Amino acid sequence: MNGLANFEAEVSVLGSVLLEGSLFNELELQAEHFYHAEHQVIFRAMKQVAEADGKIDIVSVVTQLGDAITEVGGSSRLLAMAESVPSLASLKHYERLVFDAYRNRMARTSALSYVDNPTDEALDLLINQLTKYREQGAWKQEKTTYDYLLEITDEMCFPTEEQSGFVTSLHDLDDMTGGLQRGELIIVAARPSVGKTAFALNLAAGHSRNGGSSLIFSLEMGTKQLLQRMISAEGYINSQKWRNMIFSEKDYEHALQAIGAISTWNLQLYDNVRTAGQIRSTVRQAVRQNPDARHAVFIDYLQLMTPSSKHERRDLEIGEITRELKLLAVELNIPIVLLSQLSRGVETRANKRPLMSDLRESGNIEQDADVISFLYRDDYYSQESRKPIEIILAKQRNGPTGTVRLDFDKAVGRFGELEG
Repeated sequence: MNGLANFEAEVSVLGSVLLEGSLFNELELQAEHFYHAEHQVIFRAMKQVAEADGKIDIVSVVTQLGDAITEVGGSSRLLAMAESVPSLASLKHYERLVFDAYRNRMARTSALSYVDNPTDEALDLLINQLTKYREQGAWKQEKTTYDYLLEITDEMCFPTEEQSGFVTSLHDLDDMTGGLQRGELIIVAARPSVGKTAFALNLAAGHSRNGGSSLIFSLEMGTKQLLQRMISAEGYINSQKWRNMIFSEKDYEHALQAIGAISTWNLQLYDNVRTAGQIRSTVRQAVRQNPDARHAVFIDYLQLMTPSSKHERRDLEIGEITRELKLLAVELNIPIVLLSQLSRGVETRANKRPLMSDLRESGNIEQDADVISFLYRDDYYSQESRKPIEIILAKQRNGPTGTVRLDFDKAVGRFGELEG
């Protein structure tokens, strides 16, 4: 059926299991992955035998089928399946062929459904479904322990830039984290107006300034406003001056220098991409078009994102988003920095430094994130305070936890090292 079904592969999978029942436990397939109805019936009977701790063979499967044996062609049909298998060693190959046909069928069905109802919501659903189908049964060659040991030895003796994290130009932070690490989902959380967006823009600017590619997804601010904030930070210009457009001669000079520098960066800003599926698609396209660039993704912010599919509870939707972004970071081997709001529970405590439990609509955030950091400003609660801003690393899967103190010039939105 033009790649939509593979009768021979399905027969070979079932025949292999009938010959050697223990192979059933190695399969990732489920009954719905088979196209032919009689094969689904046989597979379900095999599963029932396995769940009853029985040995799968022709006799036990025929017994389990009972009267349904006539639906699948009789016991002689099962015997013919077993006899048709050329080699048990090729089971995984047969399984991949069945998965390939299943993915093609489901992709075709989803695409036709979208054609019948081509709305934005239907497109988001299509993208999400196609991504899930592609991941089902995807085959990856497993490396041996020896392969990994050789790789580790090679990396130790001949380290490359790709193995190290992307520096942020905030040296104290880089010392503790090693920079923005490839394949990691990095959460930056704080209460509103503490400086999350400014911090993310500083990280993106530092990465781009060092030759990296920064993809910024803003669900709260427009691109022009974000660029104005980046110009302010880069040129040390009071960001409030953009309101009345009254600048000094030195401001103009610094702004033009900052604009000149930013124009040379590999920097992309998106303010109309709102769903997890759209972000995934945009990032994949950017990586595909420029595979050698050192991409890093910055998303502002989690609670404004729309999941690819609807759930009864918001925490489940948040969990789906963080899980999808973590898988994307691993798949493309890039860091993803995701900003997040904190719950109001912070305000009820005497010590208002954030805790993990303050993550708003936490879902699977703690589980999916490799790094969870909180921004805390003492002057947010006490205007007289002159203490530096704190970057609290509450979780770091592959590194230490602790606090990094930085200077934060709120007027221009720039983070820097503390003097002395």
